[in-house]
Amino acid sequence: MTGKRNWIACQLGAREHYAIPRALESEGRLRRLLTEAWVPPGSLWGNLRRSLRERHHSEIPAERVRSCTGRAVGFEMRLKARGHGGWEEILARNDWFQRQALGWLEKELPEAEAVDERPTLFSFSYTAREPFRWAKKRGWRTILGQIDGGLGEALHMKEICRKYSESSSAPSSAPVSYWEQWQEEWELADMIVVNSEWSRKLLAGEGVPKEKMTVVPLAYRSPEGSRDFVRAYPQKFTAWRPLRVLFLGQVTVRKGVLELLEAARRLEGLPVEFWMVGPVLLPVPEVLKGLRNVRWRGAVPRGQTVEFYREADVFLFPTHSDGFGLTQLEAQAWKLPVIASLHCGRVVASGQNGLLLPEVSGRAIEEAIRMCLEDPARLAAWSCKADDLSEYGLERLTKRLKDF
Repeated sequence: MTGKRNWIACQLGAREHYAIPRALESEGRLRRLLTEAWVPPGSLWGNLRRSLRERHHSEIPAERVRSCTGRAVGFEMRLKARGHGGWEEILARNDWFQRQALGWLEKELPEAEAVDERPTLFSFSYTAREPFRWAKKRGWRTILGQIDGGLGEALHMKEICRKYSESSSAPSSAPVSYWEQWQEEWELADMIVVNSEWSRKLLAGEGVPKEKMTVVPLAYRSPEGSRDFVRAYPQKFTAWRPLRVLFLGQVTVRKGVLELLEAARRLEGLPVEFWMVGPVLLPVPEVLKGLRNVRWRGAVPRGQTVEFYREADVFLFPTHSDGFGLTQLEAQAWKLPVIASLHCGRVVASGQNGLLLPEVSGRAIEEAIRMCLEDPARLAAWSCKADDLSEYGLERLTKRLKDF
């Protein structure tokens, strides 16, 4: 079944593996994907820059894409040469991409309006203002994909980081103009897609109208082999076979790492070890750095994360704030129970496929891990209910987009 090709998706980067344009294309509704880099297999750019090799998806035909890979590479080289970093780099990249998008939109205008008098423009947050201004002048419909909790999340994290002044600085020193532009984005949007009730709560707290917002979870496709994977637990955890707790992501205050390490300190001497997989982006306090039950794995290539999901016993996601938290779905795909905070997408049904923390604290994490230590059969039961991800399939996303 196909409809009018009256949607244009504007996307900087490969967020969600291009799930929105893929869903639109599957229904014959995608007119164009506007993105800075598109690198099909065998492309020269993929050979020259390894980081660009995933900037492509086979489910989106090349004729549906407008990109400027060469210009994007040149722009990034100029940024590096000028020594730009931090917010200066983010703002420059966002502004540059919006200028590219406006040029593409002008070229699309005649044919797009010939198909539909009121085409739909979708854009992710922080790169939507200029395209939305352009679209609203022409009477188009605008849909904003809000990737996080916006200013509400920034303020929330500022409060969290005040408690850890020695381990981190405030996470957001974004200039006022950044948030002013973001406010204009959501004001220009006819609809706003958010990925979790947590984000919706934060956004509503900053004045975003609730009636504009629709919660649409991230789309995810389980990897090959995960469906037939069999997870086994011992009858009892011992020093020879300890409980293996996996943390996978950036090691930052935002992700609840300091509370995690405090829980690890409290659990020293028990048969449990914590696997920390990801880049360390904060100074770890000396009292926590040498914990004997913590294994620091560092950053690993994305393709190697599977072995950690397969070998761990439980996945720990004690985030202070995430727009969703895709690693929860990656863990569940491999039948790995999840212990998560309340500050992200709701993947966990507490007591069924994992556990929800009542708060992000060392004590709360400790109690959750003790529960797992004392009863491995509980983990086995959670694992059996951990791989039904039909709620997050691309087909479900496609159905939700039909309702817009």
